Amino acid sequence: MTREPRLEIVYCTQCRWLLRAAWTAQELLTTFPKELGEVALVPSTGGVFDISLDGELLWSRKAEGGFAELPLLKQLVRDRIAPDRQLGHSDRKAEPVPE
Repeated sequence: MTREPRLEIVYCTQCRWLLRAAWTAQELLTTFPKELGEVALVPSTGGVFDISLDGELLWSRKAEGGFAELPLLKQLVRDRIAPDRQLGHSDRKAEPVPE
């Protein structure tokens, strides 16, 4: 039985990114304890570190050229599952008001 929304972190075992994947999962579950239905850690190979939400790719280390900063990742998840939610210090910086 899959609970929704389902966040999936596919990580490279050859690169030993399990701890990074687990830390990322912990941070997202702590931030969205009621909004996320499930977080899955999926072992893979080939330098992959992809984060998807309900099958939609949010971040790919290979495509983006690096790992996502956690505040940005929280914003990406929030925008899809709880768009009205404030993230405090992890939230976007306010746009400057034109004079």
